[in-house]
Amino acid sequence: MDTDKAARPQPLIDRPGEAEEPPSGPVGNARPSDAADTPAAAPALSDTAEPACDEAAAPPKPRVIVMHASVGSGHRSAAMAVAQAFELLRDEAAAARAGAGEAADGAPRPHAPQGALAGVPVPEDLEVEVVDILDWGRIVFDGDHAASLFTGATRPIYDLTWRFTLTGRLLWAGGTAWSRIMYPAFTEHVREVRPLAIVCTHITAANVAVGARMLSGLEFPIVCVPTDYETEGLWPHRYTDLFCVANESMAETLRPRRVPEEGIRITGIPTREDFRRTYDQRETRERLGLPQDKTVVLALAGAQLPRPYVHFRDALDKLLPYLHALSDMHFVIVAGNDADYARHLRQECADLGLANVSVLDYVEGMAALMAASDVVICKSGGLVVTECLCAQVPMVLLGRAYGQEKVNVRMLTSLGAAMHVTTSRELLDALRHIEKNPESIRSMLINGSFLRHPDAARDVARATLELAAHPKSPDDPQRRKHFLRFYWGGKPAHTR
Repeated sequence: MDTDKAARPQPLIDRPGEAEEPPSGPVGNARPSDAADTPAAAPALSDTAEPACDEAAAPPKPRVIVMHASVGSGHRSAAMAVAQAFELLRDEAAAARAGAGEAADGAPRPHAPQGALAGVPVPEDLEVEVVDILDWGRIVFDGDHAASLFTGATRPIYDLTWRFTLTGRLLWAGGTAWSRIMYPAFTEHVREVRPLAIVCTHITAANVAVGARMLSGLEFPIVCVPTDYETEGLWPHRYTDLFCVANESMAETLRPRRVPEEGIRITGIPTREDFRRTYDQRETRERLGLPQDKTVVLALAGAQLPRPYVHFRDALDKLLPYLHALSDMHFVIVAGNDADYARHLRQECADLGLANVSVLDYVEGMAALMAASDVVICKSGGLVVTECLCAQVPMVLLGRAYGQEKVNVRMLTSLGAAMHVTTSRELLDALRHIEKNPESIRSMLINGSFLRHPDAARDVARATLELAAHPKSPDDPQRRKHFLRFYWGGKPAHTR
């Protein structure tokens, strides 16, 4: 393993004075080495280095691999949240051990108890590694570009992998084919680091993890964490150990796919630790220069997926000339890292003489900004809507929804937790309704509490450590090796 302490990524745990969100670059992501056919062990998210002299003889430290795929930002955000939760549990267990190691008089006890948190064993030297599985393929492709191919005329192909009656019954059980063809480097990495467990927030990552376990012959649990409000048909349902899902509706979809009851846990979708905190709305508004006496409307337009956000931003542009009439509202538009778009917005607002619009660039304290807002205009991605739910802010979902985002829209609107509009005119009508009927915001907030799971990341981490503490028998049917396998499930609980 890499023993260069200076080259290791910094821990994800928030520290006083540091940014509240993980950096936008590849910090914390393990990437295959360009200098060899098989990668060296990637640096963990711990900032402690092993002594180089003992590295060859010492067994690998206990390590959890958290895998995502860079298809949009949601899968990575969920992976970083779970990785952060593992680190927090490890550090809290260490603090508990340190406290238990002192007698009443303050003298150290000779034998402090082993680390555990709420009955879950937490190795004191646990390392956490975040992996973008697309970086490990024989052919490295752009996940964002690939995702955009399924939002236009090719959308029916994408929908076939979801919940139609026929394709919802014909399911993929995971196997070694994909790992042998595309991801042998990751299998070798697994053999080298011998992970304690693997957590996957994307279907490609989950299938590669299943194949790597079969090919390596190692024993470790694989936990699947879908990051939307439904489970796609290409998840390896039969050969993973646990699905951590958002709600009971998702569990009802897994049961006909022959996932056993003990293989399902309702945890919610994981978000970062700062979405578990409470914030002073008045103080946050004062710090950001936002009015205290107006309805603050936050528009999240900073993501840069090629196709969906073109329409999202176009709808906001068409809305701008009408904002002066919404005098009881103040709009905050987040442009993210797109400096050109931020300049465009500021120029448009200046030309229109809009005094009730603030344009922000990249925001580090997004949880605090959401909590300081009264309503959020956003896309219907699984992570952003979950962050809004955890921040306790109602949503207006803007834009046409495809694939998993269509499921998210249906889930939220059916519960009365959000409004959905597709055009700028519909958005203007929705804002006028909210301005005239502010109690509708309160109604959405109450309904959204049904889906709130702010502890989801920690619950996923605890469930994973529980599984790792009780390994399965090598004779378990889940551990059988196969090259390629499909199976026939029951009638889907929900069909399109």
